[in-house]
Formats: sequence, structure tokens, C-alpha cells
Amino acid sequence: MIVLDHIEKRFGDNLVLKDVSVEMPEGSVTALVGPSGGGKSTLLRCVNLLEIPTSGTVRIGEEALSFSPGGKTGWPEIQRLRRQTGMVFQNFQLFPHRTAIENVMEGLVTVLKWPAERARARAMELLEKVGMAHKADAWPATLSGGQQQRVAIARALAPSPRVLLCDEPTSALDPELAEEVVDVLGRLAREGTTMMMATHDLRLASRVADKVVFLDGGVVVESGPPAQIFSRPERERTKRFIASLNVTADYEI
Repeated sequence: MIVLDHIEKRFGDNLVLKDVSVEMPEGSVTALVGPSGGGKSTLLRCVNLLEIPTSGTVRIGEEALSFSPGGKTGWPEIQRLRRQTGMVFQNFQLFPHRTAIENVMEGLVTVLKWPAERARARAMELLEKVGMAHKADAWPATLSGGQQQRVAIARALAPSPRVLLCDEPTSALDPELAEEVVDVLGRLAREGTTMMMATHDLRLASRVADKVVFLDGGVVVESGPPAQIFSRPERERTKRFIASLNVTADYEI
């Protein structure tokens, strides 16, 4: 179980997240949706402590950390929790001087100290999973955006994280390339990979997520299954957001 309990995040006097609580069972996919500036990416980054919550508790499996204003959290504690996660970024963040397979191997060899042969075997297994084994020796600059993102997904999965975090994984891609990434994430979801994603791509959220959380102004306005949120939202603010995107009919499930 991944639990965010009463998370608050401030940047100076700016309150970005206000008493946010979300639970994610193992093997589930949660999509964070909402307007820009609503707190989606900040909440996602609080899970792996790229942003340190001002207050609240983050629990991933058996690892839990609580935060309070003015409190200090030690680096070993942060690392223990962070190693339960894998992160997929909006702009891929591949190492340009490493081939695709070397990108996937890097964390296994450098951080986890795996032997190169074992790391290479694991990397090839994951590149096969995301449909990129045939590009194992390619440089990132020679790959399309969709291919780079699929390599990035393989890299995030390499250490077998308890939860895969995806920050706008399709937003830098055109629709055709985005479809490649949606297909890969959908396959991972069917295989039981626990995921949380911040996304504007409601096609991705509707096809992959078990639960959608609508955030606006740093608070959870409404949450529920994709069919409910996208087709039959209960809150007026959610209705306005969905209507502004004109996607209700397209995303009805």
C-alpha cells in the first residue's frame, strides 16, 4: 500500500498542497489530473521526496516518513524511501553519452553495484518488455521521442521499484508517438505494476488508471474511477474542467 496522509507543501508563503490524502493499493494505477498549477506534479514529487512535504506522512510499503514544519529528515531515510520508487520524467532525461541499454544499466551498476553482465541481462529483459530491444545499442539522439520515453520507462523499472511514478509521460510527444507510450503503460498496468501518474492526457488516464484524483488549487476536489470522473463527475468544479476539455464523449468508458 502506498499512502499519502495529510500532505501539505509550502514554497515560502505559497501553499501548494493543502491536506491531501491519497491511498494506492499495490497493483493499482492512480492518475492525478487537473488544471496547470493545481498541484499534480508537486504531489507526485512528494512521493519520492524530490519535493519534501512541509507536513504529513508518506508511506510506501513498510517504509514511512513523517514531516513537520521546521523538521529535518536525514539523507539515509530519504534514500530508503526513494529507492522504493522509479521515476519517468516529462522530457525523458536519458544520458546522451550512453546507449539505450547503458541508460537502463546505469543505476543498477552505479547505485546498486550489480555486475555488468547481470545488469545487461536485466536491461535487455526490460527493453524487450517496452518494445525497444532492437534499439539497445542506439544513442538517444537517434531515437524518436516515443522511443526515448520507452527507454526511460525501462530504466525506471530496472531496480524493481514498488511504485512507478510518471510525471506527464506523454506531454512532450505528438499523438502518434504518445500512443506508443500509452500502450506500454497500459501493458504494465495489466501486469500489475503499481503506478501513479500526473497527466493532462485523459486518454492515458482513462485507459490505464483504476482511480482518478482531480486536484485543483492544491486540494483533492473529487476522486473515483475514470468512468465516473470523466463522464459523470459529481462536483461542479470537476464538471467545468471536463467540459473545458470537451472530452466527455471521447473518454466515456
